[in-house]
Amino acid sequence: MWEALEQTHWVQTFSTTGWMYASVSVIHYLTMFWFIGSVAVVDLRVMGVAAKKRNLAELAAQVFPWAWTGMVLAIVSGFLMFAADAGDWAPDPVFHVKLLMITLSLVATILVQRGSSKWSQLPEIPAWAKILALVCLLLWVGTILSASEIPAMEGLG
Repeated sequence: MWEALEQTHWVQTFSTTGWMYASVSVIHYLTMFWFIGSVAVVDLRVMGVAAKKRNLAELAAQVFPWAWTGMVLAIVSGFLMFAADAGDWAPDPVFHVKLLMITLSLVATILVQRGSSKWSQLPEIPAWAKILALVCLLLWVGTILSASEIPAMEGLG
């Protein structure tokens, strides 16, 4: 099935045209860091480390629409990169770890986003919310590290 995706005309054209693949790679990394950087600002605010004078709900409302736009672009560009070597990537267990890390990180991000408006109305952000924001941030760091190590460990990409 994955080899069939690799062999489609548009994927063949994409994967053999250097500037296309390189452009999509740059877009993928840029938008992932755009997303993760945006999420990190909110996480750091929840933890009380950054933007202490900003209202948490307002900050989250301003940041998350841009963050999710970046994530959508990262998913689309990531799929394009995956499609170029789908037969190699799909069965790889280390790639599955990367996908699991992304999933866990996204769940933590959604929990922080949903909690932000409630926490901003409290006199103080609860300790468990700060821990959740820290876990979210650490999951994204782990995701970046795991994603960057896959090509080196597996010889893919």
